[in-house]
Amino acid sequence: MLGGVFKKVLLVLLVVVVFENWGKIERVFNPSQVVSEHVRASARVTLYATEWCGYCKQIRRFLDQKGIPYQAVDIEKDAQARKAYEALGGGGIPFVSVNGTLIRDYNPDAIMAALK
Repeated sequence: MLGGVFKKVLLVLLVVVVFENWGKIERVFNPSQVVSEHVRASARVTLYATEWCGYCKQIRRFLDQKGIPYQAVDIEKDAQARKAYEALGGGGIPFVSVNGTLIRDYNPDAIMAALK
């Protein structure tokens, strides 16, 4: 009986880990979607986010899938990140700075345009 419960808990944990890291996993199996080395090397991306934000998770997944390096900062847990977020105009999450371009929503097309 205990072995069956353990297997179910293990399966749920595996599903959660796969879901949280899907962008990285997908990049391994579909490298054609990765951006060029030049774009990746010049990318300056900061994601101002929170743990609970679903759109923030989607942006993380998108950036991971494309192989775009980024710094994610939690504006609820990091006071310095909160100050930087507010200094840039904040006003909602997700909030992404891409090479100096500020993107206020989940907008993959705007992110890609700002990288070029």
